Amino acid sequence: MNASTCEIRVAVLGLGYVGSVTAACLAHLGHRVTGVDRDEHKVKSIETGRAPFYEPRLAELIQEGRANGRLSATALLETAIEQAEIALVCVGTPSERNGNLGLDQLRRVCGQIATAWQGNGRLIVAVRSTVFPGTCEELTAECLGGSDRFAVVSNPEFLREGNAVSDFLEPSLLVVGGVDWSAVEKVAELYRPLGVDPCLVSLRTAEMIKYACNTFHALKVAFANEMGALSGALGIPGAEVMDTLCRDTKLNISPAYLKPGFAFGGSCLPKDLRALVYRAGRLDLKVPLLETILSSNDQHLRRAIQKVMDLPAARLGVFGLAFKENTDDLRESPVVALLEHLIGKGRQVRVYDPHIRLEEIYGSNQRFVLAAIPHIANLLEPKLENVLEWADHIVVAQRPAAAAAEVIRRSGLPMLEITAAVTTVTK
Repeated sequence: MNASTCEIRVAVLGLGYVGSVTAACLAHLGHRVTGVDRDEHKVKSIETGRAPFYEPRLAELIQEGRANGRLSATALLETAIEQAEIALVCVGTPSERNGNLGLDQLRRVCGQIATAWQGNGRLIVAVRSTVFPGTCEELTAECLGGSDRFAVVSNPEFLREGNAVSDFLEPSLLVVGGVDWSAVEKVAELYRPLGVDPCLVSLRTAEMIKYACNTFHALKVAFANEMGALSGALGIPGAEVMDTLCRDTKLNISPAYLKPGFAFGGSCLPKDLRALVYRAGRLDLKVPLLETILSSNDQHLRRAIQKVMDLPAARLGVFGLAFKENTDDLRESPVVALLEHLIGKGRQVRVYDPHIRLEEIYGSNQRFVLAAIPHIANLLEPKLENVLEWADHIVVAQRPAAAAAEVIRRSGLPMLEITAAVTTVTK
Protein backbone atom coordinates (compact mmCIF):
# COMPACT_ATOMS: atom_id res chain seq x y z
CA MET A 1 0.00 0.00 0.00
CA ASN A 2 1.44 3.35 -1.00
CA ALA A 3 1.42 6.12 1.57
CA SER A 4 -0.96 8.99 1.03
CA THR A 5 0.53 11.99 -0.73
CA CYS A 6 -1.61 14.23 1.49
CA GLU A 7 -1.36 13.48 5.21
CA ILE A 8 -4.51 14.34 7.15
CA ARG A 9 -4.61 14.64 10.94
CA VAL A 10 -7.42 12.48 12.27
CA ALA A 11 -8.89 11.81 15.71
CA VAL A 12 -10.75 8.50 15.95
CA LEU A 13 -13.21 8.69 18.84
CA GLY A 14 -13.98 5.23 20.17
CA LEU A 15 -11.52 2.34 19.93
CA GLY A 16 -13.95 -0.53 19.78
CA TYR A 17 -14.15 -2.83 16.80
CA VAL A 18 -14.80 -0.17 14.14
CA GLY A 19 -12.61 2.50 15.73
CA SER A 20 -9.50 0.36 16.21
CA VAL A 21 -9.64 -1.00 12.67
CA THR A 22 -10.32 2.46 11.25
CA ALA A 23 -7.45 4.05 13.19
CA ALA A 24 -4.90 1.38 12.27
CA CYS A 25 -5.89 1.34 8.59
CA LEU A 26 -5.88 5.11 8.22
CA ALA A 27 -2.40 5.24 9.73
CA HIS A 28 -1.40 2.54 7.24
CA LEU A 29 -2.65 4.80 4.44
CA GLY A 30 -0.27 7.53 5.59
CA HIS A 31 -2.42 9.72 7.84
CA ARG A 32 -1.54 10.82 11.35
CA VAL A 33 -4.11 9.25 13.67
CA THR A 34 -4.88 9.60 17.36
CA GLY A 35 -7.35 7.15 18.85
CA VAL A 36 -9.45 8.15 21.86
CA ASP A 37 -11.24 5.95 24.37
CA ARG A 38 -12.17 6.07 28.05
CA ASP A 39 -11.16 2.40 28.37
CA GLU A 40 -7.53 2.41 29.53
CA HIS A 41 -7.07 -1.18 28.34
CA LYS A 42 -7.81 -0.21 24.73
CA VAL A 43 -5.57 2.85 24.93
CA LYS A 44 -2.70 0.94 26.53
CA SER A 45 -3.03 -1.91 24.00
CA ILE A 46 -2.55 0.41 21.04
CA GLU A 47 0.19 2.43 22.74
CA THR A 48 2.16 -0.79 23.32
CA GLY A 49 1.59 -2.02 19.75
CA ARG A 50 -1.07 -4.61 20.55
CA ALA A 51 -4.64 -5.07 19.28
CA PRO A 52 -7.41 -4.67 21.91
CA PHE A 53 -9.10 -7.76 20.41
CA TYR A 54 -8.34 -10.36 17.78
CA GLU A 55 -8.90 -9.44 14.16
CA PRO A 56 -6.72 -10.79 11.34
CA ARG A 57 -3.90 -8.35 10.40
CA LEU A 58 -4.98 -5.73 12.96
CA ALA A 59 -2.08 -6.29 15.36
CA GLU A 60 0.44 -5.99 12.53
CA LEU A 61 -1.05 -2.68 11.36
CA ILE A 62 -1.06 -1.30 14.91
CA GLN A 63 2.59 -2.28 15.33
CA GLU A 64 3.40 -0.63 12.01
CA GLY A 65 1.58 2.57 12.98
CA ARG A 66 3.34 2.77 16.32
CA ALA A 67 6.73 2.09 14.75
CA ASN A 68 6.43 4.86 12.14
CA GLY A 69 4.84 7.30 14.57
CA ARG A 70 1.59 7.69 12.68
CA LEU A 71 -0.66 6.01 15.27
CA SER A 72 -1.16 6.92 18.91
CA ALA A 73 -3.90 6.58 21.52
CA THR A 74 -5.07 8.59 24.50
CA ALA A 75 -7.93 8.84 26.97
CA LEU A 76 -7.96 12.64 26.59
CA LEU A 77 -10.31 13.82 23.86
CA GLU A 78 -9.06 17.40 24.12
CA THR A 79 -5.50 16.30 23.28
CA ALA A 80 -6.65 14.24 20.30
CA ILE A 81 -8.73 16.88 18.56
CA GLU A 82 -6.47 19.83 19.32
CA GLN A 83 -4.63 19.49 16.01
CA ALA A 84 -7.18 17.30 14.19
CA GLU A 85 -8.73 18.22 10.87
CA ILE A 86 -11.30 15.42 11.05
CA ALA A 87 -12.88 13.71 14.08
CA LEU A 88 -14.18 10.27 13.16
CA VAL A 89 -16.85 9.19 15.64
CA CYS A 90 -16.90 5.40 16.03
CA VAL A 91 -18.84 4.84 19.24
CA GLY A 92 -21.54 2.21 19.64
CA THR A 93 -25.25 2.73 19.02
CA PRO A 94 -26.74 -0.32 20.76
CA SER A 95 -30.40 -1.35 20.68
CA GLU A 96 -32.76 -0.13 23.36
CA ARG A 97 -35.52 -2.35 24.72
CA ASN A 98 -38.06 -0.97 22.26
CA GLY A 99 -35.74 -1.58 19.30
CA ASN A 100 -34.70 2.04 18.88
CA LEU A 101 -31.04 3.01 18.71
CA GLY A 102 -29.30 4.06 21.87
CA LEU A 103 -27.59 7.37 21.11
CA ASP A 104 -26.27 8.17 24.59
CA GLN A 105 -22.62 7.50 23.71
CA LEU A 106 -22.89 9.45 20.48
CA ARG A 107 -24.48 12.45 22.17
CA ARG A 108 -21.92 12.37 24.98
CA VAL A 109 -18.97 12.34 22.59
CA CYS A 110 -20.41 15.11 20.41
CA GLY A 111 -21.04 17.20 23.53
CA GLN A 112 -17.43 16.69 24.58
CA ILE A 113 -16.25 17.71 21.11
CA ALA A 114 -18.30 20.92 21.33
CA THR A 115 -16.72 21.76 24.67
CA ALA A 116 -13.16 20.78 23.79
CA TRP A 117 -12.75 22.21 20.30
CA GLN A 118 -10.91 25.52 20.43
CA GLY A 119 -9.29 25.47 17.00
CA ASN A 120 -9.63 28.02 14.23
CA GLY A 121 -12.17 27.32 11.48
CA ARG A 122 -14.53 24.38 11.52
CA LEU A 123 -13.78 20.85 12.65
CA ILE A 124 -15.17 18.11 10.45
CA VAL A 125 -17.09 15.58 12.56
CA ALA A 126 -17.57 12.40 10.54
CA VAL A 127 -19.98 9.87 12.05
CA ARG A 128 -18.96 6.26 11.33
CA SER A 129 -21.54 4.86 13.76
CA THR A 130 -24.75 3.41 12.35
CA VAL A 131 -27.48 6.00 12.89
CA PHE A 132 -31.01 6.51 11.59
CA PRO A 133 -31.51 9.18 8.89
CA GLY A 134 -31.77 12.61 10.47
CA THR A 135 -29.52 11.78 13.43
CA CYS A 136 -26.54 13.78 12.15
CA GLU A 137 -28.77 16.82 11.71
CA GLU A 138 -30.01 16.40 15.29
CA LEU A 139 -26.46 16.11 16.59
CA THR A 140 -25.50 19.31 14.78
CA ALA A 141 -28.39 21.23 16.32
CA GLU A 142 -28.53 19.69 19.80
CA CYS A 143 -24.95 18.70 20.72
CA LEU A 144 -22.62 20.70 18.51
CA GLY A 145 -24.35 24.07 18.74
CA GLY A 146 -25.15 24.46 15.06
CA SER A 147 -22.87 24.44 12.03
CA ASP A 148 -20.73 27.54 12.68
CA ARG A 149 -17.89 25.57 14.30
CA PHE A 150 -18.51 22.06 12.97
CA ALA A 151 -19.30 20.38 9.67
CA VAL A 152 -21.05 17.07 10.26
CA VAL A 153 -20.57 14.29 7.71
CA SER A 154 -21.89 10.73 7.57
CA ASN A 155 -19.22 8.17 6.67
CA PRO A 156 -20.78 4.76 7.44
CA GLU A 157 -18.55 1.71 7.79
CA PHE A 158 -19.04 -1.60 5.99
CA LEU A 159 -16.76 -3.86 8.01
CA ARG A 160 -17.36 -7.53 8.76
CA GLU A 161 -15.84 -9.08 11.85
CA GLY A 162 -13.12 -11.49 10.78
CA ASN A 163 -12.65 -9.58 7.50
CA ALA A 164 -12.58 -6.01 8.78
CA VAL A 165 -9.06 -5.04 7.70
CA SER A 166 -9.57 -6.52 4.24
CA ASP A 167 -12.97 -4.81 3.97
CA PHE A 168 -11.38 -1.47 4.87
CA LEU A 169 -8.39 -1.73 2.52
CA GLU A 170 -10.38 -3.33 -0.33
CA PRO A 171 -13.82 -1.76 0.08
CA SER A 172 -16.76 -2.84 -2.03
CA LEU A 173 -18.55 0.40 -1.14
CA LEU A 174 -17.33 3.77 0.12
CA VAL A 175 -19.96 6.34 1.12
CA VAL A 176 -19.59 9.91 2.34
CA GLY A 177 -22.57 12.23 2.75
CA GLY A 178 -23.12 15.74 3.99
CA VAL A 179 -24.34 19.26 3.36
CA ASP A 180 -20.95 21.00 3.31
CA TRP A 181 -19.44 19.65 0.10
CA SER A 182 -15.90 20.71 0.97
CA ALA A 183 -16.16 18.64 4.18
CA VAL A 184 -17.55 15.67 2.25
CA GLU A 185 -14.65 15.81 -0.19
CA LYS A 186 -12.13 16.18 2.66
CA VAL A 187 -13.39 12.99 4.32
CA ALA A 188 -13.36 11.19 0.97
CA GLU A 189 -9.74 12.30 0.59
CA LEU A 190 -8.85 10.02 3.53
CA TYR A 191 -9.46 7.02 1.31
CA ARG A 192 -7.78 8.24 -1.87
CA PRO A 193 -4.84 5.77 -1.56
CA LEU A 194 -7.34 2.90 -1.87
CA GLY A 195 -8.07 3.82 -5.48
CA VAL A 196 -11.84 3.43 -5.01
CA ASP A 197 -14.39 5.90 -6.36
CA PRO A 198 -16.39 7.16 -3.38
CA CYS A 199 -20.17 7.64 -3.49
CA LEU A 200 -20.67 11.28 -2.47
CA VAL A 201 -24.29 11.76 -1.45
CA SER A 202 -26.56 13.83 0.79
CA LEU A 203 -26.37 13.48 4.56
CA ARG A 204 -29.57 11.48 5.05
CA THR A 205 -28.86 9.35 2.01
CA ALA A 206 -25.55 8.22 3.51
CA GLU A 207 -27.26 7.33 6.78
CA MET A 208 -29.97 5.38 4.95
CA ILE A 209 -27.54 3.49 2.70
CA LYS A 210 -26.05 1.76 5.73
CA TYR A 211 -29.49 0.53 6.79
CA ALA A 212 -30.35 -0.54 3.26
CA CYS A 213 -27.17 -2.61 3.04
CA ASN A 214 -27.55 -4.31 6.42
CA THR A 215 -31.23 -5.03 5.86
CA PHE A 216 -30.51 -6.49 2.43
CA HIS A 217 -27.86 -8.76 3.93
CA ALA A 218 -30.34 -9.96 6.55
CA LEU A 219 -32.98 -10.43 3.87
CA LYS A 220 -30.64 -12.57 1.77
CA VAL A 221 -29.78 -14.80 4.73
CA ALA A 222 -33.44 -15.26 5.64
CA PHE A 223 -34.43 -15.93 2.02
CA ALA A 224 -31.69 -18.53 1.52
CA ASN A 225 -32.64 -20.22 4.79
CA GLU A 226 -36.34 -20.39 3.95
CA MET A 227 -35.66 -21.69 0.45
CA GLY A 228 -33.25 -24.23 1.96
CA ALA A 229 -35.85 -25.34 4.52
CA LEU A 230 -38.55 -25.70 1.86
CA SER A 231 -36.19 -27.56 -0.46
CA GLY A 232 -35.19 -29.88 2.37
CA ALA A 233 -38.83 -30.63 3.18
CA LEU A 234 -39.28 -31.67 -0.44
CA GLY A 235 -36.15 -33.83 -0.45
CA ILE A 236 -34.27 -31.37 -2.66
CA PRO A 237 -30.70 -30.23 -1.88
CA GLY A 238 -31.14 -26.57 -0.94
CA ALA A 239 -27.47 -25.77 -1.53
CA GLU A 240 -27.76 -26.92 -5.13
CA VAL A 241 -30.85 -24.75 -5.64
CA MET A 242 -29.19 -21.63 -4.26
CA ASP A 243 -25.82 -22.29 -5.92
CA THR A 244 -27.59 -22.50 -9.27
CA LEU A 245 -29.67 -19.39 -8.52
CA CYS A 246 -26.44 -17.47 -7.90
CA ARG A 247 -25.09 -18.37 -11.33
CA ASP A 248 -27.56 -15.94 -12.88
CA THR A 249 -25.76 -12.61 -12.58
CA LYS A 250 -28.08 -10.86 -15.02
CA LEU A 251 -31.29 -11.02 -12.99
CA ASN A 252 -30.64 -12.77 -9.67
CA ILE A 253 -27.29 -11.53 -8.32
CA SER A 254 -27.36 -8.15 -10.01
CA PRO A 255 -28.92 -4.66 -9.81
CA ALA A 256 -32.02 -5.99 -11.60
CA TYR A 257 -35.26 -5.16 -9.73
CA LEU A 258 -33.35 -3.27 -7.00
CA LYS A 259 -34.89 0.11 -7.78
CA PRO A 260 -37.85 1.71 -6.00
CA GLY A 261 -40.87 1.59 -8.27
CA PHE A 262 -44.46 0.47 -8.61
CA ALA A 263 -45.88 -2.77 -7.22
CA PHE A 264 -45.12 -5.99 -9.12
CA GLY A 265 -47.77 -7.91 -11.04
CA GLY A 266 -48.05 -10.08 -14.12
CA SER A 267 -48.76 -13.72 -14.73
CA CYS A 268 -45.76 -15.20 -12.86
CA LEU A 269 -44.65 -13.54 -9.64
CA PRO A 270 -47.97 -13.34 -7.73
CA LYS A 271 -49.10 -16.78 -8.90
CA ASP A 272 -45.83 -18.52 -8.05
CA LEU A 273 -45.56 -16.90 -4.64
CA ARG A 274 -49.09 -18.01 -3.74
CA ALA A 275 -48.34 -21.56 -4.84
CA LEU A 276 -45.06 -21.73 -2.93
CA VAL A 277 -46.61 -20.43 0.30
CA TYR A 278 -49.59 -22.78 -0.08
CA ARG A 279 -47.36 -25.80 -0.62
CA ALA A 280 -45.18 -24.85 2.35
CA GLY A 281 -48.31 -24.74 4.48
CA ARG A 282 -49.30 -28.22 3.30
CA LEU A 283 -45.90 -29.37 4.59
CA ASP A 284 -46.54 -27.67 7.97
CA LEU A 285 -43.56 -25.42 7.23
CA LYS A 286 -43.66 -21.76 8.23
CA VAL A 287 -41.86 -19.44 5.82
CA PRO A 288 -42.75 -16.00 7.22
CA LEU A 289 -40.50 -14.06 4.85
CA LEU A 290 -42.05 -15.62 1.75
CA GLU A 291 -45.51 -15.33 3.28
CA THR A 292 -45.22 -11.56 3.67
CA ILE A 293 -43.97 -10.69 0.17
CA LEU A 294 -47.44 -10.42 -1.35
CA SER A 295 -48.78 -8.41 1.58
CA SER A 296 -45.75 -6.10 1.31
CA ASN A 297 -46.50 -5.65 -2.38
CA ASP A 298 -50.14 -4.91 -1.57
CA GLN A 299 -49.14 -2.24 0.95
CA HIS A 300 -46.88 -0.60 -1.63
CA LEU A 301 -49.79 -0.55 -4.07
CA ARG A 302 -51.99 1.04 -1.40
CA ARG A 303 -49.39 3.77 -0.82
CA ALA A 304 -49.37 4.56 -4.53
CA ILE A 305 -53.17 4.61 -4.70
CA GLN A 306 -53.31 7.03 -1.78
CA LYS A 307 -50.78 9.31 -3.49
CA VAL A 308 -53.05 9.44 -6.53
CA MET A 309 -56.17 9.92 -4.41
CA ASP A 310 -54.51 12.89 -2.72
CA LEU A 311 -54.23 14.73 -6.03
CA PRO A 312 -56.64 17.69 -6.23
CA ALA A 313 -57.27 17.16 -9.95
CA ALA A 314 -60.76 16.15 -11.11
CA ARG A 315 -59.60 14.52 -14.36
CA LEU A 316 -56.71 12.08 -14.18
CA GLY A 317 -54.79 10.84 -17.18
CA VAL A 318 -52.91 7.58 -16.67
CA PHE A 319 -49.94 6.52 -18.78
CA GLY A 320 -49.59 2.73 -18.82
CA LEU A 321 -52.02 -0.10 -18.21
CA ALA A 322 -50.03 -3.33 -18.54
CA PHE A 323 -48.19 -4.68 -15.49
CA LYS A 324 -44.93 -3.25 -16.84
CA GLU A 325 -43.61 -1.45 -19.91
CA ASN A 326 -43.05 -3.12 -23.31
CA THR A 327 -45.81 -5.68 -22.93
CA ASP A 328 -49.58 -5.92 -23.39
CA ASP A 329 -50.02 -8.36 -20.48
CA LEU A 330 -52.73 -7.05 -18.16
CA ARG A 331 -52.91 -10.02 -15.80
CA GLU A 332 -52.60 -8.84 -12.18
CA SER A 333 -51.44 -5.45 -13.36
CA PRO A 334 -51.24 -3.07 -10.38
CA VAL A 335 -52.48 -0.31 -12.70
CA VAL A 336 -55.76 -2.19 -13.15
CA ALA A 337 -56.12 -2.29 -9.36
CA LEU A 338 -55.35 1.44 -9.25
CA LEU A 339 -58.02 2.19 -11.85
CA GLU A 340 -60.58 0.04 -10.02
CA HIS A 341 -60.05 2.11 -6.90
CA LEU A 342 -60.16 5.46 -8.69
CA ILE A 343 -63.32 4.58 -10.55
CA GLY A 344 -64.92 3.26 -7.38
CA LYS A 345 -64.19 6.60 -5.72
CA GLY A 346 -65.82 8.50 -8.58
CA ARG A 347 -62.69 9.87 -10.22
CA GLN A 348 -62.73 10.69 -13.95
CA VAL A 349 -59.99 8.72 -15.69
CA ARG A 350 -58.54 8.33 -19.17
CA VAL A 351 -55.79 5.82 -19.98
CA TYR A 352 -53.14 5.45 -22.65
CA ASP A 353 -50.83 2.49 -23.14
CA PRO A 354 -48.68 2.34 -26.30
CA HIS A 355 -49.00 -1.47 -26.52
CA ILE A 356 -52.63 -2.05 -25.58
CA ARG A 357 -55.18 -2.62 -28.33
CA LEU A 358 -58.29 -3.97 -26.66
CA GLU A 359 -59.54 -5.66 -29.80
CA GLU A 360 -56.32 -7.69 -29.98
CA ILE A 361 -56.40 -8.94 -26.38
CA TYR A 362 -57.88 -12.39 -25.80
CA GLY A 363 -57.94 -15.35 -23.41
CA SER A 364 -57.04 -14.92 -19.74
CA ASN A 365 -55.57 -11.50 -20.47
CA GLN A 366 -58.94 -10.26 -21.74
CA ARG A 367 -60.93 -12.00 -19.01
CA PHE A 368 -58.84 -10.43 -16.25
CA VAL A 369 -59.22 -6.82 -17.35
CA LEU A 370 -62.92 -7.13 -18.28
CA ALA A 371 -63.72 -8.75 -14.94
CA ALA A 372 -62.02 -5.88 -13.12
CA ILE A 373 -63.15 -3.00 -15.34
CA PRO A 374 -65.96 -4.06 -17.70
CA HIS A 375 -66.07 -0.64 -19.37
CA ILE A 376 -62.30 -0.37 -19.90
CA ALA A 377 -62.91 0.34 -23.60
CA ASN A 378 -64.52 3.66 -22.65
CA LEU A 379 -61.41 4.71 -20.73
CA LEU A 380 -58.69 3.82 -23.23
CA GLU A 381 -57.49 6.50 -25.62
CA PRO A 382 -55.67 5.60 -28.85
CA LYS A 383 -53.34 8.62 -28.65
CA LEU A 384 -51.31 10.02 -25.78
CA GLU A 385 -52.10 13.56 -26.93
CA ASN A 386 -55.82 12.92 -26.38
CA VAL A 387 -55.19 12.08 -22.73
CA LEU A 388 -52.91 15.06 -22.18
CA GLU A 389 -55.43 17.49 -23.70
CA TRP A 390 -58.24 16.14 -21.51
CA ALA A 391 -56.50 15.62 -18.17
CA ASP A 392 -55.75 18.02 -15.31
CA HIS A 393 -52.96 15.78 -14.00
CA ILE A 394 -51.00 12.92 -15.53
CA VAL A 395 -50.16 9.78 -13.53
CA VAL A 396 -47.18 7.94 -15.01
CA ALA A 397 -47.63 4.29 -14.02
CA GLN A 398 -45.15 2.89 -16.52
CA ARG A 399 -41.74 4.13 -17.64
CA PRO A 400 -42.38 5.87 -20.97
CA ALA A 401 -40.08 5.68 -23.96
CA ALA A 402 -38.00 8.79 -24.62
CA ALA A 403 -40.39 10.18 -27.22
CA ALA A 404 -43.46 9.73 -25.02
CA ALA A 405 -41.62 11.21 -22.03
CA GLU A 406 -40.84 14.30 -24.08
CA VAL A 407 -44.47 14.64 -25.15
CA ILE A 408 -45.56 14.46 -21.52
CA ARG A 409 -42.94 16.99 -20.47
CA ARG A 410 -43.93 19.44 -23.18
CA SER A 411 -47.61 19.20 -22.23
CA GLY A 412 -46.87 21.18 -19.07
CA LEU A 413 -49.23 19.03 -17.02
CA PRO A 414 -48.38 18.39 -13.37
CA MET A 415 -47.18 14.79 -13.09
CA LEU A 416 -47.22 12.10 -10.45
CA GLU A 417 -44.71 9.37 -11.28
CA ILE A 418 -45.39 6.07 -9.51
CA THR A 419 -42.74 4.11 -11.38
CA ALA A 420 -39.95 5.39 -9.12
CA ALA A 421 -40.35 5.97 -5.39
CA VAL A 422 -43.89 7.41 -5.85
CA THR A 423 -42.69 10.99 -6.07
CA THR A 424 -44.67 13.97 -7.27
CA VAL A 425 -42.93 16.02 -9.93
CA THR A 426 -44.48 19.36 -10.78
CA LYS A 427 -43.98 20.48 -14.34
